Amino acid sequence: MAPHDLRRPFKRPAISDQQRRRELALLRQAQQRSDSHNRARQLASSLLSLPAADQPPSSPEPILEDQPIQIEPASPEPEPEPPEAAPTRDLNVVQASKLRGLEARRWFARQLMLPEWMIDVPPYLDRDWYVFARPAGMRCFVVSSNGTTVSRLRNGSVLHQFPSLLPSGARRKDLSGPAHSYCILDCIFHEPDQTYYVIDMVCWRGYSLYDCTAEFRFFWLNSKLAETGACGPPAAYHKYRFSVIPIYDCDQMGLQAAYAGVVPHVKDGLLFYNKHAHYQTGNTPLALVWKDEFSSQYFLDTDGTGQVPAQQQVVLELQDDGKLTTSDDPPVVFGCMDGEFLQKSNLRPGNLLRFAIGDESARLHDGRLEILDLQFVAKVNPRSRAFADSYSKVFFQYAARHSPLRIEDLIASIQPNLGDNSKTTDVDMDD
Repeated sequence: MAPHDLRRPFKRPAISDQQRRRELALLRQAQQRSDSHNRARQLASSLLSLPAADQPPSSPEPILEDQPIQIEPASPEPEPEPPEAAPTRDLNVVQASKLRGLEARRWFARQLMLPEWMIDVPPYLDRDWYVFARPAGMRCFVVSSNGTTVSRLRNGSVLHQFPSLLPSGARRKDLSGPAHSYCILDCIFHEPDQTYYVIDMVCWRGYSLYDCTAEFRFFWLNSKLAETGACGPPAAYHKYRFSVIPIYDCDQMGLQAAYAGVVPHVKDGLLFYNKHAHYQTGNTPLALVWKDEFSSQYFLDTDGTGQVPAQQQVVLELQDDGKLTTSDDPPVVFGCMDGEFLQKSNLRPGNLLRFAIGDESARLHDGRLEILDLQFVAKVNPRSRAFADSYSKVFFQYAARHSPLRIEDLIASIQPNLGDNSKTTDVDMDD
């Protein structure tokens, strides 16, 4: 592939199928309305009662180094494989309560709404989308019920257990309520100021918001949270402060405010939410994350030492047939490992593996990113993460190294003098 010198025209065609997947996601949510009240009640119960996933309480999961592979002679009698279990993504809360270790971490991670990385600028960005600055910190669920408040990280481990001014969040008469008066908030814990920044509301006083639009959820978030006093300073019955984040319509003024406005937290890029999107668990193209070198310390992925590696690195999951896939549903296949190497290295299906991608080993073909060669680096420690990279993250990191989607491109996409608002303004990346 020729050296990357990719020029961005003012208006350019989309380079991926992200918009098509957005349209399908909106169609699916219109066709499939879940039993959201029962779902929220069971999730709240599990978040409160389940033991931490192989972690001591009130201790976030440590960041561990990847494990080098030791090649060993092939064993004449391979070890028996454990019996197959139902895929964790298909389990309900009761079944998931029996999970431990990696499977428990994966199940908990899938209960959050996980944004895709912005590859293409969505059409009608100013009309159909919100934007806000993402706080740097630990993503978690916060649930208040029966006089206590618990926060759990994506891996299911307990971050904090504390009293709060959330409904039923502390053992006080004025805060207590019936058993159904529980709340679930989607938060980012910002350690420098010990604050939970609330980015979404999943359930409020027992009322499920899974099947409500982002427009309604954000309205309730801003109105209901302020009524509780939970945004006030810490006190005897309120150990941590909660804070809402300014959310803007994604017009030119709103985008500039989110990008350049002063905020009390460290920024880690921008989040974009489709106004019509329900709270969809797992990866969704109806929520997007975007970063550049000015809005995030982690614009490009770093290694264990905090340095940006010379080559892009990806984490993929090893499947039964040796294929290497992303965390998407359905997964995207980026390669396949040699069976002889797998046997000698004792790698097993489900292992997360880190690979490097050379500049000559990736290309765009018909709107899809193809990786022609993966250079094995190491096995990822299973306690450091639960999932492989998503396809959109791999694509975003590839574009970030060669022709990043810049803030000027986002602003240009919502210029009032663009003649055809139905066109997306996306990167034109040639092989």
